[in-house]
Amino acid sequence: MSAHNDKVRTIVRESYAKVAEVGGSGCGCTPGGCCGDPEQDMIVASAKMGYDPAKLAALPGGANLGLGCGNPAAIASLKGGETVLDLGAGAGIDCFLAANEVGPTGRVIGVDMTPAMLLKARENGRKGNYGNVEFRLGEIEHLPVADGSVDVIISNCVINLSPDKGQVFREAYRVLKPGGRVAVSDIVLSAPLPDDVKDDPYLLSGCVAGAVTVAELRTLMEDAGLSDVRIVPKDESRSFIAEWAPERKVEEFVVSASIEGKKPQRDN
Repeated sequence: MSAHNDKVRTIVRESYAKVAEVGGSGCGCTPGGCCGDPEQDMIVASAKMGYDPAKLAALPGGANLGLGCGNPAAIASLKGGETVLDLGAGAGIDCFLAANEVGPTGRVIGVDMTPAMLLKARENGRKGNYGNVEFRLGEIEHLPVADGSVDVIISNCVINLSPDKGQVFREAYRVLKPGGRVAVSDIVLSAPLPDDVKDDPYLLSGCVAGAVTVAELRTLMEDAGLSDVRIVPKDESRSFIAEWAPERKVEEFVVSASIEGKKPQRDN
């Protein structure tokens, strides 16, 4: 199993490193999935996922790579002064949007396992003068974050890429403060994947082949200790998922979902 997990991480890391190094864009989660005008691709893709174009326009250039499958900040209900952790921060788009919500008394930590993407995110943070944002190199299964130090965990179409999702949620539980919450946008299965899709490396890094069902995801979260789990698939997302791999009809098998959960308060 460890050899398989290492292979999956290598495929994902190399795929997203290419996106960071060439400054390319994607159509949603799929790296390099768009062609045409990259800037316009990113604007269109992000709008379909629920991002406010005006808020995106205020971000440093290069922070938005058009990757993802939703807008986690839209469901996170962030408050001033909170500490936010972004799993798979990429070039920093969700970290910077979160930083604007939590304000100067808040703090945002972005974790990514791709060094090239991390460099890009840090450069964007400097350009935007985001003093309350930091980026750390690490895997989401082994977070470089202290126990009980985070109010909110966000993530945008990244957990599906992990070969050990149970460990991701156990780590989420560990780093959350009592009463802290998870607010994630990700892909879930709506129908069994054909074997040729499950075994396709491109569709693994493209947020399709690693997806699990709503029931599986709920079990993983609850087994990790999270409560009040709420998973809401969004059928309207099939319209942009269809653009990820048009010839493969992946929208017939996966859908974007809003995923929430809480770490219970300590007993008095």
